[in-house]
Amino acid sequence: MAKILFRLTDVSDDEAQEVRELLTSNAIDFYETSAGNWGVSMPAIWLTDDSQFERARALLGAYQSARAIRIREEYARLKREGKNKTFQDAIKENPVSFTLHLAVAVLVIYLSVKLVTDLAG
Repeated sequence: MAKILFRLTDVSDDEAQEVRELLTSNAIDFYETSAGNWGVSMPAIWLTDDSQFERARALLGAYQSARAIRIREEYARLKREGKNKTFQDAIKENPVSFTLHLAVAVLVIYLSVKLVTDLAG
């Protein structure tokens, strides 16, 4: 019976690809499920053979530890070099989108407060 190994919700494409390559290179049989057309299903990597689960978990654990160290080191290096992406950088990259999203948020807050004050008065 199939057993879930790795949920792909909020996982970056590069991490998902590295997990696929890890499993393939270690001859672990797996298949993937997607979030579906409406995004309501669970995207995940499943093992087809339960007997490979412990080995796959151990490999995945080692991979995730190594990846966490690598990502932290990369972030620290970018921060030291002043190249890490900040909130201000994101605004500068797409000011129109930021302004639009901010305006919508302010509108929602305004309408919510107005509704409450109108109902109270």
